[in-house]
Amino acid sequence: MSKNLIVVYSYHHGNTAKVADTMASVLDADVKRPNEVKPEDISSYQLVGFGAGIDTGKHYAPMLDFAHSLLSSNGQRAFIFSTAGVTGKKKILKDHKALRDILLSKGFEIVDEFGCKGHDTVAFLKYFGGLNKGRPNEEDLEKAKDFAKRLDAISSEK
Repeated sequence: MSKNLIVVYSYHHGNTAKVADTMASVLDADVKRPNEVKPEDISSYQLVGFGAGIDTGKHYAPMLDFAHSLLSSNGQRAFIFSTAGVTGKKKILKDHKALRDILLSKGFEIVDEFGCKGHDTVAFLKYFGGLNKGRPNEEDLEKAKDFAKRLDAISSEK
């Protein structure tokens, strides 16, 4: 078992899974879907990432439901990430609020957050080919890798 874990719910195009796999390669992390993780097993990891696509301004419901099921943590380090049709620093922080609030209420220490564009074909967008076709792209994944390198440095401090 790795010292790090990334829990990811990737639904439509595998966008968020690509980001999770990229981060995992740097962090030497296990990557699992929420239904593959027992809430009581989370405490055995040093750093835990929680990520999903964004649906109407928040992470997909299976990720939020999983976060609600977690046991209380005593300052365990965690990070949040997402992919979405529309991004930007303020938008990402707003989109992450629901998940962040749950994790903070469970006692996690959120060390950082990451978001990037993902191919979005939800609702009427599918009729126009969607937004951000081909995203996350190599540049996005390189940013995810750099983010993970910063996390790895933080993780090594503890």
